[in-house]
Amino acid sequence: MLRWVWRQLTSMRTALQLLLLLAVAAVPGSLFPQRRANPAVVTQYLKDNPDTGLWLDRLQMFDVFSSVWFSAIYLLLFTSLVGCVLPRTKAHLKALRSAPPRTPRGFSRLPQHGSIVLNSDGAQTPAPDPATAVRDAAAILRKLRYRVDIRDADTATPSVGAERGFMKEAGNLLFHTALIGVLISAAIGGMFGYRGQKLIVEGEGFTNALVGYDSFSPGTNFDPGTLTPFALTLNDFDVRFNRDEQGTYGQPLDFTARMTVQESPDQPAEDRVLKVNAPIGIGGTNVYLVGNGYAPVIEVRDGEGNIAFSGPVPSQPTDSAYTSTIVIKAPDSNPDQLGFVGFFLPTAVVDSEGLAFGSDPDPFNPRLNLNSYYGDLGLDDGTPRSVYQLDTTDLIQLNGRDLDGGGIVLEPGQTYDLPEGRGSITFDDLKRFVALDITYDPGKIGALVFSSLALTGLILSLITTRRRAWIKASATPEAGTILEYGLLARGEDPGLRNEATRLEQALSSYWGVTPAHEPETLVRPSDDPRVRDR
Repeated sequence: MLRWVWRQLTSMRTALQLLLLLAVAAVPGSLFPQRRANPAVVTQYLKDNPDTGLWLDRLQMFDVFSSVWFSAIYLLLFTSLVGCVLPRTKAHLKALRSAPPRTPRGFSRLPQHGSIVLNSDGAQTPAPDPATAVRDAAAILRKLRYRVDIRDADTATPSVGAERGFMKEAGNLLFHTALIGVLISAAIGGMFGYRGQKLIVEGEGFTNALVGYDSFSPGTNFDPGTLTPFALTLNDFDVRFNRDEQGTYGQPLDFTARMTVQESPDQPAEDRVLKVNAPIGIGGTNVYLVGNGYAPVIEVRDGEGNIAFSGPVPSQPTDSAYTSTIVIKAPDSNPDQLGFVGFFLPTAVVDSEGLAFGSDPDPFNPRLNLNSYYGDLGLDDGTPRSVYQLDTTDLIQLNGRDLDGGGIVLEPGQTYDLPEGRGSITFDDLKRFVALDITYDPGKIGALVFSSLALTGLILSLITTRRRAWIKASATPEAGTILEYGLLARGEDPGLRNEATRLEQALSSYWGVTPAHEPETLVRPSDDPRVRDR
């Protein structure tokens, strides 16, 4: 039973089925958000879909590429490929060293066969003896890129066996060996690589250390000591929107982040440009631009007049006009902690009912609309809280559109005094921010090399045909020297007839003989039901 299971697992059919199954198993990784790529989106999905999300999480649909079932397919495919490639490589090397198969007794049973009389009336040179004719035929086969073996040279019927198309099996083995290399490269990347996300506001910087990331997903064998000690500073971020065509007016055309990069502490800083699909490479680590938005610069003073919070607050864009949600927390304010939640409009437009909405992604008329709260923000008990959400369950609302005082509306440079003398909030300035995806994959070069080799091997296996040819010479008193030839293909080969014609033309041209007929084709009963045998 174990031998049977091993034979089934290491068969080429099983390897192809597992490869297809691996591709199908990767589909959920594109349909559902993945924790490694964006854990916040997964958390939100579970919150929005509590029933189905729970079952999907149990089935590891949010961790597809590290799931038990995906890893099982991965390991089975790896084992199948190794068990398939090793014995086939051994057999292929043995075939390369061995001589072509022995010459058949009769060529009439071969799919393509024929004969040439060398001393016919159309011959331009004297007819050679059988041994010489076979040696000359072997030279012709070599020119046609056959590997030849002359046998029975000292007999009355010498012959030559020839074989070509070994690159077909070599390409097949290269393809499957390269697949093993791709799997190993992917495993190396998953074990020793990492991926992290970082949000940087204009004028701020980032140092490649674990504490500097907003979120970080290390590989299973990741070592923090392997982090490249580089530093980034976002000097300026520019977005160019379409202002020429009415149908696509306001759509983004280009994103450009101008950054100062220092690859290591002992190297000088240099200015570099980061664009979408044009990452910055630093010592094997790639920095990608994956998002952007606005960060209003806010100053919050508490009821005692002290600065409780000051700095840029990134907002989360929700539409193409960059209408963004924003949360501001001031846990250091006295006598009570202050919190603000609302939305930011780069270009605010107010309708007839007094409702504000965003009309353009450029900051032509920036405005903040906020509600304010005071109380315990829940940040002192050690419970993790999202910086983009404000839990108002235990807070008391100060301002709001549904209250008598209305909500807070601020434009750059304006200050709003909170009710009950609880402080103030000022909209000082407006900056942009970028969201960066920082990845390190030590297996990506190997994956590129092996995938290229796999493609090369696949092409070789598809365009190369495995063929065998035999030529036998004999002398008769009536006709003189006669050359018989036959061809056989390994598998289906629709071009075998053309190959037989080419061989006959090469032989006839060498001895100056005009072919009397086309090569004969053996028609099998399965090919024509009217023919039983030939």
